[in-house]
Amino acid sequence: MTDNGRLVLAGAPIGQVGDASPRLREALETADVVAAEDTRRLRRLAGELGAEITGRVVSYYDANEAGRAAELLAALRDGRTVLIITDAGMPGVSDPGYRLTHLAVEAGITVTSLPGPSAVTTALAVSGLPSDRFCFEGFLPRKPGERGRRLDALAGEERTMVFFEAPHRLQVALEAMAQGFGADRPAAVCRELTKTYEEVRRGGLGELAEWAAKGVKGEITVVVAGHVPEDLPPVMEDLVAEVARRQETGVPKKQAIVDVAKAAGIPKRDLYDAVHRG
Repeated sequence: MTDNGRLVLAGAPIGQVGDASPRLREALETADVVAAEDTRRLRRLAGELGAEITGRVVSYYDANEAGRAAELLAALRDGRTVLIITDAGMPGVSDPGYRLTHLAVEAGITVTSLPGPSAVTTALAVSGLPSDRFCFEGFLPRKPGERGRRLDALAGEERTMVFFEAPHRLQVALEAMAQGFGADRPAAVCRELTKTYEEVRRGGLGELAEWAAKGVKGEITVVVAGHVPEDLPPVMEDLVAEVARRQETGVPKKQAIVDVAKAAGIPKRDLYDAVHRG
């Protein structure tokens, strides 16, 4: 019995061919099967990289992914190296790749990756928004009702959110976000990242929706700041400590209680009772 092969998820440039790694060129030349989202784009990329593809090239896109996955899994079980490459970015990230990866993992087949450019992390990095915690939400639903429900579910999300969007739906998406998250919620629309006409537009969601109404072209990634929760109610123990601190500076206890309670927005009687319980 032949040992299982290897599935390689290859990151493709999102704009500039020079961002491709030398390992990608080597992998394209040595893979037994290259499954491409668009075989014409693959041939063009290989030509620009000076790579000669010697393996079998098959199409692997949304419409045929389910049927093609079984065929590619069979090749993997026969000991072949199968490389998946999409038009741009990483396979499986709002692109074909997840289905075969899942099947390969279940079958105990080695799955590895050739890291490459990603519109998700590139947009996050240049957005100017917090990047220590984020989530990727892909494309919003096209139907208004479903889109509204998705945004309602994200209204309290505190992490920075990254979305993909088609240029002809950008205005509608930004308007829906402005309604769901607030028109002043900070965001960035990243267009044509790494390409000749790269543009990053930053501002509130309402402002960006007005800008998008004029018409936008190209590949779009939207980055939206997370929800900032309102200040939590003050802890009574902290307020009691603040009263004591003010007393130490010479402020009479009664006055300290009045001042601290007013600043915290609580009834002075509650703070008075807490001070005397302590």
